[in-house]
Amino acid sequence: MLFIIWLLSEALGIADPTFFPGPIETIQGGWELATDGFQRVTLAEHVFASLRRILIGFGIGVVVGVPVGLAMGLNNTLRAIFDPLIELFRPVPPLAFIPLLILWFGIGETPAVVMLFFAAFFIMVIAARAGVTGVRLSKVHAAYSLGASKQQILRNVILPNALPEIFVGMRVAIGVCWGTLVAAELVGAQTGLGAMIWTARTFFRNELVVFGIIIIGVIGVILDLIMRKAEERFIPWRGRG
Repeated sequence: MLFIIWLLSEALGIADPTFFPGPIETIQGGWELATDGFQRVTLAEHVFASLRRILIGFGIGVVVGVPVGLAMGLNNTLRAIFDPLIELFRPVPPLAFIPLLILWFGIGETPAVVMLFFAAFFIMVIAARAGVTGVRLSKVHAAYSLGASKQQILRNVILPNALPEIFVGMRVAIGVCWGTLVAAELVGAQTGLGAMIWTARTFFRNELVVFGIIIIGVIGVILDLIMRKAEERFIPWRGRG
């Protein structure tokens, strides 16, 4: 329905293409971007650069954040030490770190990846901690009564019951990372969808800006679907007690 309205606004000349291009102009710009590129960089190269940054920043955030969250959930001392720091920095938007990241790492690839790491890290810590603290004590006591060791309880009771919360955290984290991508790529990046949108804006190529926004939305939906399928694959017992 929205596409039809968008198409009619272009056909009837209602919308000013200077401010918001129509669908035909946007598709033509997207085709030009995919085939010939913009500023000597093609759409595929922009998408690959953005996905690489997302996977690195998000991946490191998961690898570091999950163990920290599990440790906080299992150990009251560690929770008392790290919880104030996590709760202090968790509400801070990743964009607020831009000046410090430029000061520490300069302009380029590293500050963008580190910003995405911050976007994922705190979410994964909270998710992993919630997963551990949400495990029913009756299951732990039942495992102890059957002679299970602490390692077996951690591996066979706590981790499987914490995985649903961890996967929810991963879905939220990858969405936040993808939403932070545009700003992250403004920090001196030459490639990536965010950098492409910003460069197109300076040249008044608004059809490329709109096309880039659409591509970001489509890829975001695809990433969420991938996370849902992974959740169904690795935790089929979710919701079964």
